Amino acid sequence: MIVLYLLVAAQAIAGLVVLARLGRGRDRVRPLAAGEPAEPGALTVIVPARDEEHRIGPLLEAITRMGPSVREAIIVDDGSGDATADVVRAAAARDPRIRLVGAGERPSDWVGKQHALQQGLAEARAPWALCLDADARPDPALPDALLAAAAEHGYDAVTAGPRFAVDTVGETILHPALLATLVYRFGPPTPAPAASDRIVANGQCLLVEVERFRAAGAWAPVRAHMTEDVALARHLVRTGWRVGMADAAPLLVVDMHASGREAWREWGRSLALPGVASGREQALDILTLLLTLALPPWLLIAALLVGSWWVAVPSLVLLAVRLLFHVALRSAYDHPGRLYWLAPLADGAAVVRLIASAVRPNRRWRGRTYARSS
Repeated sequence: MIVLYLLVAAQAIAGLVVLARLGRGRDRVRPLAAGEPAEPGALTVIVPARDEEHRIGPLLEAITRMGPSVREAIIVDDGSGDATADVVRAAAARDPRIRLVGAGERPSDWVGKQHALQQGLAEARAPWALCLDADARPDPALPDALLAAAAEHGYDAVTAGPRFAVDTVGETILHPALLATLVYRFGPPTPAPAASDRIVANGQCLLVEVERFRAAGAWAPVRAHMTEDVALARHLVRTGWRVGMADAAPLLVVDMHASGREAWREWGRSLALPGVASGREQALDILTLLLTLALPPWLLIAALLVGSWWVAVPSLVLLAVRLLFHVALRSAYDHPGRLYWLAPLADGAAVVRLIASAVRPNRRWRGRTYARSS
C-alpha cells in the first residue's frame, strides 16, 4: 500500500507539471490565415527530395499557384533512385520559378536532409527561405502568412505546426497519441519567441532569414542530427535568435506516413529527441508521461482493488484532461474519421515508443543508415 500511495503522490506532482504546461495554451498563437501579399521576390522555397516521386506532386502544384512573393523554388534531389527528378522537371516546364538541383556528394558526417537543405540555401537568391518537406501540401497563401507572422512577432526563424493527414486505421489511432506526448512535454506554442532552449520545432516547415542563417552556418552545427529541426531550433535560441512556432493548420497539410507501422518506425527517429535532449531530460520526460498518460487507467483499477477512492482522484483528473486535450487536438488532423476518438487508448503504446526511442534511436532513413553523432 505504501508503494501505491507514493506512486499516486508522484502522479499528482507530475500531473501538476503537465497542467502547468498545457495551461500555456490560454495564450496560444492565432492560426495563420491568408492575408495581404508580401513583397514580390521576398522568398525562396527550398525542398529536399529523396525518392519522392509519389509524394512531391501536390507540393509542386501548390508552388505553381503561389504568388509573386515566391521568387523561386529550389528542389534539391538527394540522390533519388526513382523518377523524382522527372516529376520536378515536368513542374519546372509549367513554372520557370521551379529549379531542380542535385545535392552532390554528401560528406560522411552529414545527414542527407541537412546536406540537401544546405545546398539549396547556397542557391537561394531571396531575403527569406521557406524550407518544406516534399510531403507538404501548402495553401498558396502559406508563404505570405508566415512572412506576416515573422514581421508581427519579430521572429528571426519560424517553424509551423501543420494539419496532419492520417489515411489508415493504424495512423489514425497511433499518430495523435504520439503527438500528445510532445505537447505534454513542451506545451502548446505561444506567440512570444522561445524563452529557453527547451522547445520543439517542426522541420517540415521552416522560415529563416537567408543571409543571417548562412552567416550562422545554417545546418552545419546540426549536420549529424536525425532530429535536425529541434536541434536547430535549440541551437538558434542559444545563440540569440528569436525563434517562434506558428499554427499553420489552416494553410498546411502534411501526409507523413503510409501506415501505422511506418508511423511507429519513423517516430522513433525523433520522439525522445535522441542526440538533442540530455539523458536527464529524457528520463524526466519518460517518468512524467508514464505517470500522466500510461498509468491512469491502471491506477483506477488499483483503486478499485484496494477500495480507496482517493487513490483514483489524480487519475480521474488526468483522464478528464486527456479527453479535453484530445478534443482540442482534433483541429490538427485532416478528416481523421471516427477512429480518431480511440487514440487515447494508444497512450501506453506511445510512451513505450518514447522509451524505445531513447534507448535505441532509429538512425535509418530512406535506405541510408547514419552513424551516431558524437
